[in-house]
Amino acid sequence: MHTAYISHPLCLKHDMGAHHPECPARIHAIEDRLIATGLFDLLLRLEAPAASIEQLTRVHDAAYIDSLRELSPAVGMVDLDGDTLLNPFSFDAALRAAGSAVLGVDLVMSGQVENVFCAVRPPGHHAERARSMGFCLFNNVAVGAAHALAAHGLKRVAIADFDVHHGNGTEAIFRDEPRVMLCSTFQHPFYPFSGAESGNDHMINVPLPAGTRSAAFRAAVEEHWLPALDRFEPELIMISAGFDAHRDDEMAMMGLDERDYAWVTQKLKELAARHAQRRIVSLLEGGYALNALGRSVEAHIRVLADL
Repeated sequence: MHTAYISHPLCLKHDMGAHHPECPARIHAIEDRLIATGLFDLLLRLEAPAASIEQLTRVHDAAYIDSLRELSPAVGMVDLDGDTLLNPFSFDAALRAAGSAVLGVDLVMSGQVENVFCAVRPPGHHAERARSMGFCLFNNVAVGAAHALAAHGLKRVAIADFDVHHGNGTEAIFRDEPRVMLCSTFQHPFYPFSGAESGNDHMINVPLPAGTRSAAFRAAVEEHWLPALDRFEPELIMISAGFDAHRDDEMAMMGLDERDYAWVTQKLKELAARHAQRRIVSLLEGGYALNALGRSVEAHIRVLADL
């Protein structure tokens, strides 16, 4: 087994209401698909630890962390921003989601596995240093990248983000950190209405118009991501794995499918083999059409696990 699968039961208890698209059924859809295809038993399955305050404060303000804890309700829900809510389990679920990235980094850095997929929620790439938004509380991928720099002494960490939405939180956290390269494709103009003009030499943003299909997405990766990543020579690749650019996902207006997710995963694997000793840590972000989500994660994991 050279691929680990990290999750936690608390990720199923974070619930923002019966009609909210970022729902516990997303994890069920992924695991049902992996069980049905026989992949689940071929992965090293682990439970996520809770991220520590030290790990969180590398990318989040301590006062923000305290405020989320204090706002967490004993019963019912608290609305943070119109689409991001807390229930009694949300804060602890968010600690586990961030902790999955830390464990994933530790696993690949120790050589116990080559790569990791973290099936966790709440997602993270919209969360800024002191602001929750877009269903996100803590920026899970940023916590993992910062842990790789601080605890493992890495000098170059790359984050590839193919979620349909721009990872504004990840960019804001690492905009002035040249040890982290963010490569992002996203529908534009679209929520959170950022990224089109904010890049720099280590923030490689590729906005794509609504209706973009396979050929244009793949060209964006080949023309913009891969040359930049080869120049950067990352020692670790992390992935903000959002599957909401799928053609079946009504939360956006893009035209990708699971073959595109398998393709981009393969390209990142090849790059990791060249520069990063095959080390990849991938974390679930978006993806709200449940059948498409299950198929897409299956395709992603098949490539990661050489299955």
